[in-house]
Amino acid sequence: MAKVFIYPATSLILSDLVARFGHKPLGAALGIRERIQTAGVDSPPLQITPEEPKRGLKYAAVEVPSGVRGRMAIYGPLIEEAEAAVIVTDADFAFGCMGCARTDELILFSLRQSGIPILELKYPTTDDEGVRFVAAIKKFLAGLPNGGAA
Repeated sequence: MAKVFIYPATSLILSDLVARFGHKPLGAALGIRERIQTAGVDSPPLQITPEEPKRGLKYAAVEVPSGVRGRMAIYGPLIEEAEAAVIVTDADFAFGCMGCARTDELILFSLRQSGIPILELKYPTTDDEGVRFVAAIKKFLAGLPNGGAA
């Protein structure tokens, strides 16, 4: 089972597809869940410890807006852990909104620089494109270690 970073990281559809085809999806739900369940987080919706901004500096310079650093404190470790990635571009907001264009750019740059296998697809807009979209994801995931479960 490979660890697959999904982009948009908030996409439940991508997360479900990766899991259905026998791999572990790495996305926002996992990163946020870890923060919520970690002792030391004072109160939602803040969900941050004094260490979080420091962790974000590992992935984004101090000149970068604090929101980007905060998001990268969540996504950076997941990108480091990833063994592959599925990127969907031009996605509808309902598919999984990331909420920050600069963070998006940094995530995509980091993924592309990581050297891991990446499947990059355009968001489907027709039924036929949707069928090809799922088939391409299935084929990509089947080619990863221990892939092919469905």
